[in-house]
Amino acid sequence: MIIDKKEHIINIAIDLFAEKGYEGTSIRDLASKAEVNIAMINYYFGSKEKLFEAIVEYKSSYLRERLEEITNDTKKTDIEKIDAVIDHFVHRLLTNHKYHRVIHQELLLLQREKLHSTIIKSFSKNKELIKGIIENGMSKGVFRKVDPELTIVTITGTINQVMLSKSMCSIIMERGDDYDMYTDETFKKRIIQHIKQLIHAHLLIEQ
Repeated sequence: MIIDKKEHIINIAIDLFAEKGYEGTSIRDLASKAEVNIAMINYYFGSKEKLFEAIVEYKSSYLRERLEEITNDTKKTDIEKIDAVIDHFVHRLLTNHKYHRVIHQELLLLQREKLHSTIIKSFSKNKELIKGIIENGMSKGVFRKVDPELTIVTITGTINQVMLSKSMCSIIMERGDDYDMYTDETFKKRIIQHIKQLIHAHLLIEQ
């Protein structure tokens, strides 16, 4: 697969930010690791902060496209759409764990207001799509009258919490310190099944 220079720089930046943090990563480090010159990075992004904003938009726009596909799928019921959202979230987090680590670092530190705002805005756009699915199910009498926003937090929060620590996942799965949760299909299926059971019980009205 051919990756253009801009996308290549973004992918390398995610690796470095996850490893060294935002403050610990310099444009010079990035240029060296990506094997490009500093002028090219400045041409595409202008600054490290603009680069970070580009990373957030790049990742969130892909997620938004997938959520729009799920929302607009007329063949799926509302609960099937929620299931598809859960499937996608778990898969994305496991395969893009470095990016999510970077995002969590920024949200927790609250050191850069503009970057924090960029992350929240991107999350809000995607949240509205999931909220629409839940509200549609409620309006049709398929779902209980629940708090849509906190239901979304329950889904994403459960995924994020279990992924906070490899050591925690090793204990849950009863594995050793060398356990790799990111490639374990059994672990992924277990998370997905648990969240679906939880959300089905929370949303669905017994017929």
